[in-house]
Amino acid sequence: MTATDTSQSRKRPARAPKPQGQWKVDGKDPLNPNEVFKKEDDALNVRDRILEKYSKEGFDSIPPTDLTGRFRWMGLYTQRKQGLGGRATSDLSDEELSDEYFMMRVRVDGKEVSTDALRVLGGISNDFARGSADITDRQNIQYHWVDIKNVPEIWQRLESVGFETMEACGDCPRAFLNSPVAGVAADEIIDPTPYLQQMHDRIIGNPEFSNLPRKFKTAATGHPSLDVVHEINDVSFVGVEHPELGAGFDLWVGGGLSTVPHFAKRLGVFVPPERAADVYEGVVSIFRDYGYRRLRNKARLKFLVKDWGAEKFREVLETEYLDSPLPDGPAPEYSGQRGDHSGVHDQKDGRKYVGATAVVGRISGDILNQVADLAEAAGSKRVKFTPHQKIVFLDVIPEKVDELVEGLYALGIQVYPGPFTRVGMACTGIEYCKLSFVETKEKARTVLSELDQRFAGETIDPPISVHLNGCPNSCARIQTADIGLKGQLIEGDTPGFQVHLGGSLAGAEVAEGELGQSVRGFKVSSDDLTDYLEGLVRNFLADRGEGETFAEWSRRAEEEKLK
Repeated sequence: MTATDTSQSRKRPARAPKPQGQWKVDGKDPLNPNEVFKKEDDALNVRDRILEKYSKEGFDSIPPTDLTGRFRWMGLYTQRKQGLGGRATSDLSDEELSDEYFMMRVRVDGKEVSTDALRVLGGISNDFARGSADITDRQNIQYHWVDIKNVPEIWQRLESVGFETMEACGDCPRAFLNSPVAGVAADEIIDPTPYLQQMHDRIIGNPEFSNLPRKFKTAATGHPSLDVVHEINDVSFVGVEHPELGAGFDLWVGGGLSTVPHFAKRLGVFVPPERAADVYEGVVSIFRDYGYRRLRNKARLKFLVKDWGAEKFREVLETEYLDSPLPDGPAPEYSGQRGDHSGVHDQKDGRKYVGATAVVGRISGDILNQVADLAEAAGSKRVKFTPHQKIVFLDVIPEKVDELVEGLYALGIQVYPGPFTRVGMACTGIEYCKLSFVETKEKARTVLSELDQRFAGETIDPPISVHLNGCPNSCARIQTADIGLKGQLIEGDTPGFQVHLGGSLAGAEVAEGELGQSVRGFKVSSDDLTDYLEGLVRNFLADRGEGETFAEWSRRAEEEKLK
């Protein structure tokens, strides 16, 4: 036997690839504890236990698999115990970090919120959530301090005005995003609202789709401002005009941020409106059947899309899940408008819609009630929440606009905010979130206001977005901000931020988005944040080229100008 033969004979046989938990490939045997508890009992069943047992017997009656698992499908997470510093986030267990109160997310699904519903939301806040209420970047309302004993009454009140918490969290199709000006904007291509309702009625609360590999985020818009951040959702329907087939949707799949960000991919298909619900069910089904379930940190749809590519994804969708192929379609056209809808705009019926900034989404029960009063006084009976933590007032009588603007300003809600406040964003932070290392909401309010004052009288156009996040998970979209700030502890227990620069989404300034990048080896303490940001922006203003955006400048600037 030759040396070569000997070497070959000693080679180990190739190992079979590890199963990834793809149901259509590997079968349905659970490969991690999360998949075990989901298989043992459908998470939707926990609703009855909350109503019949836990709300009556109290917090101590809730077993761990429901408390830290299935409760999420009902929009409930235990909130962080008060007084625990950032070091506790990494040093303590989830049980040690958890309080006996809940954060609750209310599914709004991009629907209009009547003034009657605003008062119900405000009443729940004041009666059961210590006055807390935040507008999230998923167009949700988020409460804190919710006692399990009060959940049935909260649900009853929500359902009386058409809202719910069903599947607001968990490994399921979470709250939908819809254009805040759907059905009213004069330049709208198509109103997605009825088609989103069809998707909701078919999928939400349906046990066939309640066990997905991970969370699944949905967005739709028919407005040319591209106002639902379609590039970072698992599936998005974006309004387009087909030259032969009329108005419909361009389909995007596989977007998401967190610690491994990916922009969604266009499939290149045109979705006729009457097929939108079928296509949506098909995309959700692909994720359910082919999504990776072995590792939680590799289970989002974006990882499957990255491996398959758009062409294969389209092929599987059309051949396995739809009754006929979809036609090729055009890409969205970028209008150059900003998608936050701040300011006063024309409706198609001659009235106005008015976009207002509740700074980083923080409001209260009292403010919700007063917003309802102001809306009605301006001729409006409905508002929308936005994916940018804002409020849009619909159907405002033109002669009442100034009165509405003044009334909102008295509540701290601005129709004409400064450039930093307008586009700032912050996650929940250490105040309530068990994953956070730093405080974000109040820090953001202070920093954005101070920057507006320091740059008063100077032209900051387009506005420079500053997003604060308390941990690496990017709930506040740090990778798509001009300046993204990721909370962490620096120099021992000092709260601070890693800096990401140069992120953007398609829309007003650029035709295609780009993910921001961290400034190598650089962190800034929370106390020094405002001064750092001022210096950074002044470097940009002094060094920028003609028509150059902050994101573009930050990608080519010398490193010392970024620190």
